[in-house]
Amino acid sequence: MNIAFFHMSLRMSLTGVCPLSFQEVHVKAGEMAVLQCPSYREYRDGDAEVFWTSHTVDEMKLFNMSTSAEQRQMGVLVHGRILVILRASVNHQGNYSCSFRNSSRRSWINLRVYTVESRESGKITQDSKTCYTDKSCTLYCHDENILFDTWNITRNSTTCHKEGEPSPKDGYFSSVKKEDSDIYTCTWSYLYDGQIYNMTTMVKLDVQPSGKKNTFCKFLFSKTLICVFQNINSTVVIDCKAVTSSDIDELFWLSGDSFVETNSTLPVFYNYTWVNTTEEINMTASLVFRQVSEEDLSNNYTCKLQSDYQTSFVTITLKQKAGGLEYRFITRGLIALRAPRDLI
Repeated sequence: MNIAFFHMSLRMSLTGVCPLSFQEVHVKAGEMAVLQCPSYREYRDGDAEVFWTSHTVDEMKLFNMSTSAEQRQMGVLVHGRILVILRASVNHQGNYSCSFRNSSRRSWINLRVYTVESRESGKITQDSKTCYTDKSCTLYCHDENILFDTWNITRNSTTCHKEGEPSPKDGYFSSVKKEDSDIYTCTWSYLYDGQIYNMTTMVKLDVQPSGKKNTFCKFLFSKTLICVFQNINSTVVIDCKAVTSSDIDELFWLSGDSFVETNSTLPVFYNYTWVNTTEEINMTASLVFRQVSEEDLSNNYTCKLQSDYQTSFVTITLKQKAGGLEYRFITRGLIALRAPRDLI
């Protein structure tokens, strides 16, 4: 969990305010920044009145729909849960908070504005994608096209490329190779009030060896957590999928009581991807063992879905046996195990 969250929680607990969530958003200087106030059970209406506050150098409490003319002059647009900064600068960097009318719960967003020279790719990578050698592969970069129709903002163009060379058209590989593994940059160009504004996000492509994929089980509960297990030669990938209706839910992996990292250079790591539709959010946390070791066989790994309403998780262990790896599942909480009779 982000260290800043603990600091923010401590400060707010002393003042009697309970935080709903903490997010960190990275944006390139001069580009458009989109901040989303998380929804929760009592306030899911996209038109619910939301109050925004900027806790930057000059604290401001003008971010609400009643001051839209002044916001446009400042290069800031607000509609409900969405706050858009048309051209972000270092002056916009800092903490923002949002709260719904008649609610004491407050969410916090830390906006970090970076330059090309100072950016750290590990911090600004938004999505990750795992594909398999000699198979087709399509890159999907996260698009922040949210409620833009409200301000008559239209998408002008989209480009996606790997640094130093062009990428396949629309991010599509007909037969992906190991050397295609890299970080790809996606840039959206938007037209608003006669001006062009850009947004940049990134997707990290990890190409793994092809091999037989085995589906072992499905776990179903109120938020539909589905675990699909793949045995790919000496590499094991465990895809943990969840479908939720709240954009503040978190899906991640634990090794024992420790968080598994997203650093793909480690022997064990996980990738996180999501697809946000108007009705639901599809999340995938893929646990990757580059090569299963004796230490891995002695550890418990837990896929956990964390939300404001409930916490659900499934724990697995690995056991070596003739013919391959055997997976043993330990379920807790609201998870119901539904195992197939035959392994593919």
